[in-house]
Amino acid sequence: MNAPILTETELMRVARDERAAGKTIAFANGIFDVLHVGHIRYLQDASKEADVLIVGVNGDDSTRTLKGEGRPVTNERERAEVVSAIRGVSYVTIFHDSSPARLIAVLKPDVHCKGTDYTAETVPEREVVLSYGGRIAIVGDAKDHSTTEILRRMKADR
Repeated sequence: MNAPILTETELMRVARDERAAGKTIAFANGIFDVLHVGHIRYLQDASKEADVLIVGVNGDDSTRTLKGEGRPVTNERERAEVVSAIRGVSYVTIFHDSSPARLIAVLKPDVHCKGTDYTAETVPEREVVLSYGGRIAIVGDAKDHSTTEILRRMKADR
């Protein structure tokens, strides 16, 4: 069964209810444009950090801002649906800011999970997470997989 895809308002209500039930919350985020094994490993590792894993998927406009013209390849709703089918993902939301910092500040997850292309000291949202007493976890495998690289190789093969 796929994880529900929620609006931010719905997500806040669900997070409150999960906390009231004594559960811890982890948050992970990304674009997830062309899903690859690195994404799967990242999210499945993130799911081990708390009882509940919420995944924020960048909306189409923020993806374009971050990755440039021609991206995303897949629209935000479809990317969220694919992410919702990954084992260990509890809830998915689409966010439209270029950074997840604002969403993290209001959600206040117990753990903010980032991939291995970061260290706990280089996570851009570090100050936000530490400001409310959250912790940062670096999860997933070595950064050997990249959607940008996959798309580059596909284009070169034409």
